[in-house]
Amino acid sequence: MPLPAPAPDQASAQRRLPRAVGVALATAGLLAVTAASAAVTVAVGKPDTRPATAPAPRTTAAATAAPSAGASAGTTPSAVPVPTVVPSEPAPASTVKGTVSNGKHDGDLRYFLLPIPAGGESYGPADGMPMTRDDVSEIFGKQDDIDTILNRLGYRDGATRTYRTADGKAEVTVTLLHFGSADTASRFVQGYTIKSQEPIDIDGDPNAHGFRRTPKHEAYTGSMTGISSQGDVQYTIDVDVKGTPDKALLNDLMKRQREWLASGG
Repeated sequence: MPLPAPAPDQASAQRRLPRAVGVALATAGLLAVTAASAAVTVAVGKPDTRPATAPAPRTTAAATAAPSAGASAGTTPSAVPVPTVVPSEPAPASTVKGTVSNGKHDGDLRYFLLPIPAGGESYGPADGMPMTRDDVSEIFGKQDDIDTILNRLGYRDGATRTYRTADGKAEVTVTLLHFGSADTASRFVQGYTIKSQEPIDIDGDPNAHGFRRTPKHEAYTGSMTGISSQGDVQYTIDVDVKGTPDKALLNDLMKRQREWLASGG
């Protein structure tokens, strides 16, 4: 059963954030970040807000019927106008911009969010949402030491976006955290684990961490999370699907996000 369609205009959708986690700070050695996955609830009952496709114009009977036998000779039947389908206006082009050079990202961090694939629909603003420190703190359970973690790593800003895939079978959340350097972004990744979930490999990225939660029944929602960094940006991708998640989907998303951050599109 497809996941419900997003409702971009709802205020609650604009505050949508990644699943909450808990954080612990190890003062010795590398920074340790321990995440405890919270239960995921998939919203239901959201209307599909995509505009309905205009029906194909139908030719009227008068336009196709032959002239009646009683028509006088030399009389030309009047033409029946065919309705014209007016194309819908294209979505406005994004004005969000960013640049990357030698792993350093500048501009609006939302520019570096993995682009929504064709047919996908965003929850909330199509460009994604910037994240304040309070937003980041909320992700990590508002523990007292999260500000210490962010300060030590030179945290600058964050961005997030959630979208539903075109087939309605998966919901993807991409979260970017911008740190002071490639080294500090990498350190954040190295100490990041999710409790009570199965570790999985992320193909092509030995520095990444992957985790999967398999539901007890195939009718329930399963999830996967991938964590890595590219340059001075740490990225997390959460995927919710019905049934047992296929890690090939997460591998592909992580690869495309890594390449997008490296090249800037």
